[in-house]
Amino acid sequence: LGKWEKALQLFRIMVQTKVELNRLTFGAAIAACDAGGEWEKALQVFSMMVQMKLELGASAVSNAIIACGINSQWERALQLLFAMVSSKVELNTTGCSAAISACEKG
Repeated sequence: LGKWEKALQLFRIMVQTKVELNRLTFGAAIAACDAGGEWEKALQVFSMMVQMKLELGASAVSNAIIACGINSQWERALQLLFAMVSSKVELNTTGCSAAISACEKG
């Protein structure tokens, strides 16, 4: 298994054993998926975070945007950026830059 796969495996174990998860845990799992080029898995983890009604952190959303941008998913990257705005998550340079970069790559 690659490093991102090991990280995601650990995250799944945490979910299964009902370890209390927070936005940092989710952000780390999303970043691991991002590092592995697994944008779909990153969005699955992000969706789980939203379903659990956890406070969305700028870093978690930014990492999901980065994962989308790296994989030419510019429309999804913009959806996430607009979700940040509508959820009143503070925009950061990383998320905005990643969304711009995703659009540039098309």
